[in-house]
Amino acid sequence: MISPEPDQNPGRHAGETAEQAGFRSRVRAWHDIHATVRSGDDLWSVPLYVEPGRAEEYFNAGRAWQRRLFEHGWAGLTWPREYGGGGGEPWQARIFSEVAVGYEEAPGFIGATIAMLGPTLLRHGTEDQKRRFLPGLLSGGLAFCQLFSEPGAGSDLAGLAARADRDGDEFVVNGQKVWNSQAQFCDWGFLLVRTDPGAPKHRGITFLLVDMATPGIETRPLVQMNGAAHFNEVFLTDVRIPVSNVVGEIGGGWGPARTVLLNESAFIGDRKGTTVMSPLLELARRHSRLEDPVVRQRLADAWARERMQRWMGETIQNAVRRGEPPPMDPSLIKLFAAESKLRTGELATALGALAVVADTGEAARWARHELMGRFAVSIGGGTNEVMRNNLAERSLGLPREPRVDRDTPWRDIPR
Repeated sequence: MISPEPDQNPGRHAGETAEQAGFRSRVRAWHDIHATVRSGDDLWSVPLYVEPGRAEEYFNAGRAWQRRLFEHGWAGLTWPREYGGGGGEPWQARIFSEVAVGYEEAPGFIGATIAMLGPTLLRHGTEDQKRRFLPGLLSGGLAFCQLFSEPGAGSDLAGLAARADRDGDEFVVNGQKVWNSQAQFCDWGFLLVRTDPGAPKHRGITFLLVDMATPGIETRPLVQMNGAAHFNEVFLTDVRIPVSNVVGEIGGGWGPARTVLLNESAFIGDRKGTTVMSPLLELARRHSRLEDPVVRQRLADAWARERMQRWMGETIQNAVRRGEPPPMDPSLIKLFAAESKLRTGELATALGALAVVADTGEAARWARHELMGRFAVSIGGGTNEVMRNNLAERSLGLPREPRVDRDTPWRDIPR
């Protein structure tokens, strides 16, 4: 039988040193005291909340768990100590994640923004910004949302039009952002704006940190086809942001933005903390399909892809923690994740097609969530088409697509 969990063995794992095995035991002992062991009762659990109150409750629960991790020294295990981290080795973060997947509590959305913004501030932020924001980010005291995409700048993010005009020690920002995850609950945002319309589109962008309570910011939740309102559109009208909140250089925001996007691709593609194998196996059992050779082959494919995806995510994130370039293009894992999600969504549907359509039970709800999720992963964090272009040009050395606007001032580009 295929094993659904990555950390079944409570003892020393193959290839681990005595130090690593001891660390694993300490992590598990702490979780046994402070967390809840996963059981079959949460087999069909999905983080989908239609009611705004429940959605906020889930968000705050993740935030509270991140705070507890921070208070007990388990947050940012590889981050520098001076910014609230543990100053440890990449293997510690890997082992911690392997153990944590067996327990119900998790940082949720907060963990995603830590994975995206943390490395960006460590690489591009000033010393003052690191000391001001990183401990709060790591503790969950400061919840950040991403303010990148716009109605006319999604796949072509560098074509963004949100305008920032300098007025002394402040920027005055006007524009609109969209598909901003959990922006309705967040304290701060990391924002891309155009500060030089006369420069080519990639070279006139600035990366800013903005307090979401600043006058002139309006957040409107967007209801998705599953009934939830995870995403938002955000309107900025004469929003004043201190120049000291610029990350990197004024007009040089594409560098920090790419750091965010690379880490976002790795995070989206990393299955760490989740598994589809337990519910897929249970669906196959309920519908008497476990002995079907085609179903067994598709289950084996899902199991193998899940582990490859987890390995690729760990490899990229370990390199980032060491300050090294990723050993593989993050677009690869993002594409792999999208294809894997497509396959598991179709398999979940195939295993209980009638139940998915008509049943209101938990199993059918989970299968519908998997089916609809296959579309989101192929778009969020960069579409499959953009990822294929990135992979072809950056990793395979294929000719770049013709771009007639490469050196054209942004204001002269037709829109």
